[in-house]
Amino acid sequence: MVRAWLFDGVPGDQRLPHKREGSQEISLEKLAELGVLYLKLDADNYEDDGKLAQIRSERGYNYSDQITLSPEKLPNYEQKIKNFFEEHLHADEEVRFIVDGSGYFDVRDTSNQWIRIELVKGDLITLPAGIYHRFTLDSNDYIKAVRLFKGEPVWTPINRPADEHPARVDYLSHHPIAISAK
Repeated sequence: MVRAWLFDGVPGDQRLPHKREGSQEISLEKLAELGVLYLKLDADNYEDDGKLAQIRSERGYNYSDQITLSPEKLPNYEQKIKNFFEEHLHADEEVRFIVDGSGYFDVRDTSNQWIRIELVKGDLITLPAGIYHRFTLDSNDYIKAVRLFKGEPVWTPINRPADEHPARVDYLSHHPIAISAK
C-alpha cells in the first residue's frame, strides 16, 4: 500500500524521506481529492495477468515505454535528478507503474504544503494534468518504471509559475479544493 506524508521542507538530500515530525500518513482519499490516483499491481506478472492492459484500455493509454533511472543507466544523472525535482506540471496526465526500485513524487495539498508519496515496486500512480509536482529517487538511486500516455508521448515539464497554462486552469476547475500555489 502506498505511503504518503507531509514533506518536512528541511534542506538537504532530496532523496531522503523528509517526513515532517509528527506528520500522520496521508490517506488515499486525500490524494484522490487532489486528483492523484493509485493502484497496486503485481509487478512480476503484469504482462500476463491483464490488469495493466485493462487499465490501458479503460483509460485510453495507447503508448507505453519503460525507463530505468540510476547513475549507471541515465547519462548526466545528477543534473537530471535535480531537474526532475524542479516544481512543474504537465499538459497531460503523468502515469508511472513501478516495476522495480523506488522513489518519491511530491504534490501540493490544499494548504500549499508538499505531500511526499513513496512509490515502490507494484505501485501505479496517475497525476492529473495541471497538478504541480516533482519527482526524485530515494537513496537507493534506482527505479524502473512503465510510462503510459494517451496519444503521442510528451515529456516536457512546464516549470512553475504556470498558473495561466490551460492544463493548470482546467485542473483547478475540476479540483476546486486545490489551490494555486503562489
